[in-house]
Amino acid sequence: MSSSENPTVTERGSKDRRDDKHEDGDKKEGGGGGFIEKVKDFIHDIGEKIEEAVGFGKPSADVSGIHIPHISLHRADLVVDVLIKNPNPVPIPLVDIDYLIDSDGRKLVSGIIPDAGTIHAHGEETVKIPVSLVFDDIKSTYKDIQPGSIIPYLVRVVLLVDVPIIGRIKIPLQKSGEIPVPYKPDVDVEKIKFHHFSFEETTATLHIKLENKNDFDLGLNMLEYEMWLGDDSIASAELTQTAKIEKQGITRMQIPFSFRPKDFGSAVWDMIRGRGTGYTIKGKIDVDTPFGNMKLPISKEGGTTRIKKDEDDDDDDDN
Repeated sequence: MSSSENPTVTERGSKDRRDDKHEDGDKKEGGGGGFIEKVKDFIHDIGEKIEEAVGFGKPSADVSGIHIPHISLHRADLVVDVLIKNPNPVPIPLVDIDYLIDSDGRKLVSGIIPDAGTIHAHGEETVKIPVSLVFDDIKSTYKDIQPGSIIPYLVRVVLLVDVPIIGRIKIPLQKSGEIPVPYKPDVDVEKIKFHHFSFEETTATLHIKLENKNDFDLGLNMLEYEMWLGDDSIASAELTQTAKIEKQGITRMQIPFSFRPKDFGSAVWDMIRGRGTGYTIKGKIDVDTPFGNMKLPISKEGGTTRIKKDEDDDDDDDN
């Protein structure tokens, strides 16, 4: 037996005659590194046993959905739903949420949500991340993004969670989609067709044209408008009327109305005499799109309209 093996037995038998310094020195001489390794292995084994017994593990997460609760000409509000599952027997804090939305590698918006809450023990929770995209900022930064277009986006989310025993870990997630940059439809008054005329009450039909300059269809639900001839407001209404305005397409509508000519000024009389008169029409439309419901403004100022009587032949009556 080699001499390096004997001190371990001897020292144990005469421990009361030797101090700790001598013992430490002999351990170094006799392969004390093995003792340190044994301690490390022991701690590691104990840690694994505790983890197995208590059941600690890494949480999982997924982007379960992206919703657009509001979209207009100016901005889009998105809500990113992140489903987090906690397999541990204790609640775990969600320390931070980092998010970034880009389009073809170009940043649209980013941010951080600190102290984002707690995930219950052996539970799952959907964390909602609200994000707003301001179209004016996007268009001013990236000149090639045009109104009416549809752009791709990628949502990147990093969750920082604090798990007992395991420590702080990061969970990266991402999900892609598309979002429109809306463009308001063009509206034009093609003609006003009169059916009955008197100073007390005149009935007519307003023929308007709506042009959709977006790269997506619009499903019309409601049209609200007010029309002026010169400085006189001669008609206003809110109409519930369904129609499909195809992308880059045109839809024509006929809107009946009535007014009292004697209550208005010279612009109405100029139109009745057959002269051209300027008009203004303003309002909004309520439409369904592939990205959700939108309320878009319509407006046209400075146009010129003409009168058509019922007996006049007209090639565009069927439009």
